[in-house]
Amino acid sequence: MDSKPIITKETKNRISVDYEGKLTFKERLMQKVKASNTWIKVIISIFKFILMLGISYVILFPFFSKIAGSFMSIDDVVDATVSLIPKNPTFDIYKYMVLENRYFEAFGNTILLSLLCAFIQTFVSCLVGYGLAKFKFKGNNLVFALVIVVMLIPHGTLEMSMRSFFNDFDLLVPASLNKDLSGIVELLTGSRVSLKNTYWPFAIMSLGGLALKNGLYIYLMRQFFKGVPDELEESAYVDGSGTFRTFIQIIIPLSVPMMITIFLFSFSWQWTDEFYTSVFFGGPQAPWMMPKLIEDVPLHLQFNHSGMKFYENVIDNTAGIMIILPLVIMYLFCQRYLVQGIERSGLVG
Repeated sequence: MDSKPIITKETKNRISVDYEGKLTFKERLMQKVKASNTWIKVIISIFKFILMLGISYVILFPFFSKIAGSFMSIDDVVDATVSLIPKNPTFDIYKYMVLENRYFEAFGNTILLSLLCAFIQTFVSCLVGYGLAKFKFKGNNLVFALVIVVMLIPHGTLEMSMRSFFNDFDLLVPASLNKDLSGIVELLTGSRVSLKNTYWPFAIMSLGGLALKNGLYIYLMRQFFKGVPDELEESAYVDGSGTFRTFIQIIIPLSVPMMITIFLFSFSWQWTDEFYTSVFFGGPQAPWMMPKLIEDVPLHLQFNHSGMKFYENVIDNTAGIMIILPLVIMYLFCQRYLVQGIERSGLVG
């Protein structure tokens, strides 16, 4: 009895390839068009493309319009025939923002303050988050609840108390001790010095975990450390490693992507912060920061023109572009770490 040939999957694929190889491109295209589900796939693909194009337009058009407006003269702003492409393009707004609104001075002060806060907040959030995630102590849940409360309290609620505390700052030495050691205390503390127009309030609040968005950073680090296996620490303890050494040599290297994410968040929010800088900075001696670029119109851009009000809006938009431009550049280089950190924080599933 003749045995039937065994037709395998590879044989079918080879037969199909040999068959299609004998067809012309037009014939193969007509076969795909005649397939029952081809038109459905084409319609769905076209719909997806139009939907994504529309969403992209809605999101990106305001940015394009502001960037195009930054190169317009005041005549282009009031000209109804000018939409996005200026008739008389100019760099005057950028020029006088740099020269008269002290852009590079604001850039230097802001980057110094943002780096200071970002480094301190990242380390403090990592330390506190690790303690809340891995150590079971009495009051653990209470401390975590306080962290959540810090996230929920509006900043304006604490404005007067923060302003008063740092304008008349001391170490709160008990009265009896202060009486006995008044000379030493005065020497060490300056006896109620004013920290206004200095970076000390930002550093002190960052060290205490109470700075801008610090509660959120602690929460993110806690969620991340919750996902770190306890076996790693137990193995280190068996090998004779202490708690602090385990934290530095094992936990910190594992949490680098998350720490970079916290650093980027802290840096970005401090870079554009207006509330805390207005609380702790004031007067002619205040450091010139990035958000202040929007406050004043450069003298050479002030015209006696009927469209000056609209032109001021264009100047403000250009100042906003110049403020966020360093953040955009930073994001282009660090977006991979940002995505990794968010994925490992437990906020997405």
